[in-house]
Amino acid sequence: MLIYIHVPFCKSKCHYCAFNSWVPESGETQAYLSGVLAEIELWPGRIGRKEVSTIFVGGGTPSTLPAAAIGAMLDRVAACFRLRPDLEVTVEANPQSGREIRYYHDLLRAGVNRLSLGVQSLNDEMLALLNRPHTASDAARALHQAREAGFTNINLDLMWGLPGQRLRKWKEDLLHVIAQLRPEHISTYGLAIEPETPFNAWNDAGKLHFCGERELWHMFIDGAEILEEAGYLQYEISNFAKLGFQCKHNLGYWEGEDYLGFGPGAVSTIDGRRWTNPHDLTSFLEMVESGAVPGGKYGELEELSAETRLMEEIMLALRTKKGFQAGIYRKVTGRDFFKENQLLFNSLYAQGLIRIRNGRLSLTRGGMLVSNTVMTHIFNSLPALNGGESAIPAPSPAIKAAASRGEE
Repeated sequence: MLIYIHVPFCKSKCHYCAFNSWVPESGETQAYLSGVLAEIELWPGRIGRKEVSTIFVGGGTPSTLPAAAIGAMLDRVAACFRLRPDLEVTVEANPQSGREIRYYHDLLRAGVNRLSLGVQSLNDEMLALLNRPHTASDAARALHQAREAGFTNINLDLMWGLPGQRLRKWKEDLLHVIAQLRPEHISTYGLAIEPETPFNAWNDAGKLHFCGERELWHMFIDGAEILEEAGYLQYEISNFAKLGFQCKHNLGYWEGEDYLGFGPGAVSTIDGRRWTNPHDLTSFLEMVESGAVPGGKYGELEELSAETRLMEEIMLALRTKKGFQAGIYRKVTGRDFFKENQLLFNSLYAQGLIRIRNGRLSLTRGGMLVSNTVMTHIFNSLPALNGGESAIPAPSPAIKAAASRGEE
């Protein structure tokens, strides 16, 4: 089982961000911590002391919390569940909020062994447009401090397709990160304009200007080639890692493992049931204090059918380099995945968007760039799942966050 702990606090709200986060008011941080610690204690009695393979503390900006607070949450998980010996523990951090090397020392002592820094851009003007609270020099300093403290597994988040960004500058930034910062893992996310964000309003008003589709295509394709030539293997649409440094937590999402989420707005999927905690702090704390489970008065609860779970498994597997094993489809439907969709797959193959090998369907790099379109065609060709057209399933917030992280 995977565990995700959501920290909803940020120093400031990024202009592109639609995740559940806000600038905390007085007293909210301590109330949040007390609530999460109490919530963790509730779950062993509900699902047992399950074995945990990864813990991911995300947000928001977890590094707005003292290292001792993060340590307290990790200790509570350790007291309530069984931890694998090779447990991966990731904490997202803003390059500015770590502040000093002692903070990273304290994170290591608390049990954190993987750090994810939300760099996003190496251009200070771009960072200001995004409303990021750090500079490019802050990012370099944070990474070097984390290294000096002892971190040996560091991810950097970078964004492409930003307003005013050009291909040449994107490639220069990647080359600088590879040569000068040398992280073990790099996540590259294309900017998505989300509803109810300043970027959405500015884009509708014509105030944001982007490069053309061909240049965006090259940002993804050329960027991936630069990273792989430097030894960063692409294992998922947005994720590249040195050998042995893939993010186990996000891989767990893509491979359909159960996950348990704590904190406001956190999502869980266990044994075919999915629930979402209340997004606001007050309702979250009321739920925890009353001992209620998400659903009904507090949050949401959904029973996932076998068909829904299969559709999600196809969608998530196709995000990875490994792709989808067709035998899983036969187990659920009793039908042949490739024969049932032969005409479509022939067309996608002729366009260079998919490959089929050893019973697996996977997307080419070009297919990954238009993955939503490809998957929509695939789902629309699967009437056996629900007696009609199968719309591409909306990912859970946990999966969406992993697919478009870039929030720290």
